[in-house]
Amino acid sequence: MRRGIAATALVASLALAATACGGSDSDSGKSDGPVTITWWDTSNATNEAPTYKALVAKFEAANKNIKVKYVNVPFDQAQNKFDTAAGSKGAPDVLRSEVGWTPAFAKKGYFLPLDGTEALADQAKFKPNLITQAQYDGKTYGVPLVTDTLALVYNKAIFAKAGITTPPTTWDELKADASKIDAKENVYGYWGSTQAYYAQTFLYGEGTDTVDAAAKKITVNSAAAQKAYGTWLSLFTGQGLHDADTTADAYAHIQDAFVNGQVASIIQGPWEITNFYKGSAFKDKSNLGIAQIPAGSTGKSGAPTGGHNLSVYAGSDSAHQKASLKFLNFMTSAASQSTIALKNSTLPTRDDAYTAAVKADPGIAGFQSVLGAAQPRPALAEYSSLWGPLDTELPKIAGGKESLTKGLSNAELAIQKLVPDFSK
Repeated sequence: MRRGIAATALVASLALAATACGGSDSDSGKSDGPVTITWWDTSNATNEAPTYKALVAKFEAANKNIKVKYVNVPFDQAQNKFDTAAGSKGAPDVLRSEVGWTPAFAKKGYFLPLDGTEALADQAKFKPNLITQAQYDGKTYGVPLVTDTLALVYNKAIFAKAGITTPPTTWDELKADASKIDAKENVYGYWGSTQAYYAQTFLYGEGTDTVDAAAKKITVNSAAAQKAYGTWLSLFTGQGLHDADTTADAYAHIQDAFVNGQVASIIQGPWEITNFYKGSAFKDKSNLGIAQIPAGSTGKSGAPTGGHNLSVYAGSDSAHQKASLKFLNFMTSAASQSTIALKNSTLPTRDDAYTAAVKADPGIAGFQSVLGAAQPRPALAEYSSLWGPLDTELPKIAGGKESLTKGLSNAELAIQKLVPDFSK
């Protein structure tokens, strides 16, 4: 994935510069020919992009006056590339935007408000919390395309062989189950992540967050947060609990161990459903168990809401914006979302897209069942960037290189620089 980064980045930047339109294509303003809009899709180029390309072709067939220039942009590069392109009036007409980017780009004026437009003609069909997540300062800047959250995913067969009939509902139960699995099956019961996004679930279990956006207060080092991260840290030590992997490839190591039956449970999202099924442990798809994240001391379970919206560039001309709004309506329709779910094993954002065929996939049905515990992110432009300091500190804490107290204090100082008007 990282080989040839410099060369690849150069080629990609040139290609994107050539394909971005931002209302400056040669067909801009023409009325005697089709309008060509550019879409930057940030989905997985191998597993997901073919489905979106096929839908683009279907849209073009039904709308002869609109052409869509499809560009697949690596997800880890897209945010910065769009920020740069929009700032120079050269952004694509449509962006598949991660939900955390929406308030930041809306605040900068890069996204077009969609309220009352064709793009949101079916707004009542979408899950209300997902519409809320696409809003900033009272306006809606994206149409939810796919959603996701985190869940405890587990190997049903390993749990059953260890005499465990139901998934754990608390972290103490998880520890007990991991010990049983290790003793009876000689495999790890649980392997946790040191990434901040995954550790967010522990904060929700204690009724807190990295910040209190409404009170404009930093809470990452509060008593509740310290308790949350203390619980997180305790899951790296003990019988049946895998120690922390702080290497750059930790994500892949955890995922590979789970899909091949070397660890019985992990925390993961639905973007890995298709990869679960490729592993030896889940050739039988029904062996995949999906449960809500174990609850914290508040007795409540919580997980971050993720996913992607389709947004329209505010700098495009009116003809491109009109075509883009029609494109958004098509791509987020119940029919399109059902197709995407069936092909890519992703979660639709509207209830009428959960057809019988879609829910026949145990992975989709399982993750749909835990969406009720998903918590929308606050409409704070800087919110997603707050995980950055924690991604620096949490591996150090888990690896024993610094104390929990020191790590959270460092994270608090770094977060204060990102939200300088927040108090500690």
